Amino acid sequence: MKKRVYLDYSATTPMKKEVLDEMLPFFNVQFGNPSSIHCFGRENKSAVDKARSTIAKTLNAGVDEIFFTGGGSEADNWGIKGVANALKDKGKHVITTKVEHHAVLHTCQYLEKDGFDVTYLDVDQYGMIKIDELKAAIRPDTILITIMFANNEIGTIQPIKEIGKIAKDYKITFHTDAVQAYGNVKIDVKDLGIDLMSLSAHKIYGPKGIGLLYIKKGTKIHPIIHGGAQERRRRAGTENVPAIVGFGKAAELAYENIDEHVNQLVTLRNRLINGLQEKIPYIHLNGHPTKRLPGNCNISIEFIEGEALLLMLDMVGIAGSSGSACTSGSLDPSHVLMAIGLTHEVAHGSLRLTIGDYTTEEDVDYVIEQLPPIVERLRQMSPLYEKVKGGR
Repeated sequence: MKKRVYLDYSATTPMKKEVLDEMLPFFNVQFGNPSSIHCFGRENKSAVDKARSTIAKTLNAGVDEIFFTGGGSEADNWGIKGVANALKDKGKHVITTKVEHHAVLHTCQYLEKDGFDVTYLDVDQYGMIKIDELKAAIRPDTILITIMFANNEIGTIQPIKEIGKIAKDYKITFHTDAVQAYGNVKIDVKDLGIDLMSLSAHKIYGPKGIGLLYIKKGTKIHPIIHGGAQERRRRAGTENVPAIVGFGKAAELAYENIDEHVNQLVTLRNRLINGLQEKIPYIHLNGHPTKRLPGNCNISIEFIEGEALLLMLDMVGIAGSSGSACTSGSLDPSHVLMAIGLTHEVAHGSLRLTIGDYTTEEDVDYVIEQLPPIVERLRQMSPLYEKVKGGR
C-alpha cells in the first residue's frame, strides 16, 4: 500500500481514541434524554453538565455561558442573527471583514437583505485588519463587530484583544469565530473582551456535528431555533449527548498539553515551509509570517493550476486542499487570497497544507520530496513558465 499523508487538519481532524471511548456508552447504554426527570435522564444531564464545565474552564468562562449547537456554522449564524434581532431597535449596522468564513459572510449578506447595513473591512497583504480602519468604520448605529480569531485558509491570527477593547469602549457586542483557533491558541474570553464566540469539536479531534456558542452573561441575543426548553431555553432540540461528551473530552485533551502541541506543530510547519521554499522557485507564503496558526502552511505556487496539483498529490498519497473545505466545490478563486491582493492566476495555484498531532517528520519530508517534481511536471505544461525560464 502506498504511503498516505494527511495534511488537511484545518478541514477536519481524526477523532482521538480517548474521545471515542468516552462517547460509546452514550449511544446504547446511557441513552436517556437529559430533559427527562428519571435516573436515565439525570445520568445524561450530569454528563452534559460535566462536558460544559470542562469546556468552560478551558476558556475561563462561566458554565452558564456555554451553549451547545450543531456545529460552528450554526454558532456563527446564531451569534450574528441573534444579536441583530435583539438589537435592531438600537441600530442596524454590522462590521466584519472580507476574509471571514462563509458561515459569517453569508449570514451578513442575509442580514443585508433584511435591511441591515454591513461594512466589510479590507485586510493587508498578510490578511490582518487595520485597527484604525475598524475604529473609522464604527457608527452610532453599530451594534455588532464579528471578526474571526484566526483565518481558516491562511492562518493569520487577528489582534483579538485590541478588537475586544474597542468594542467595549464603544459598547458594541463583539463576536469572533474561533473554530480554527481553539485548541491551537490559549483563549481567555474575559481577558480578550469577547462577548460571543463560535467553536466546533471536529477541529480538535472530537466528533463532527457538535459546536458551541459562548455567550457572555448579560449579552442580548435572541434564539434562532425554537421548540423546546433545552440549553436554558435558548437553543431548542434534544441534546446530542454522545457528541457533547466527546466535545468535552476533546477539549480536556487539547488543553492538557497545549504548549507541547503548539511547539510540535510550529517545528514541523517551519520544516515544511523552509523545505518547500528551498526546492521550489516562484512560491510565496500566504498569511502572516509569525502571527499565524501553528500548523498552517498556505503557499501560492506560480504557473500551475491548484486543482491539478491536488489530484497529483492525491495520486502519491498526500491530502491537502486549496482553501476552505466548505467551498471545495467552487471554481472561483479563494475570496481570502483575493482579499490579500493575489491575482486570479496566482490564487488558483495556491495550496493549503495543515499539520496536526499525528503528523511526523517523515510525513513532512515525504511532501518536500514529492511536491517539487509534481510542480515541475505541471509547469512544463505552462507556456508562461517556459517564457519565464527562457528569460533567466
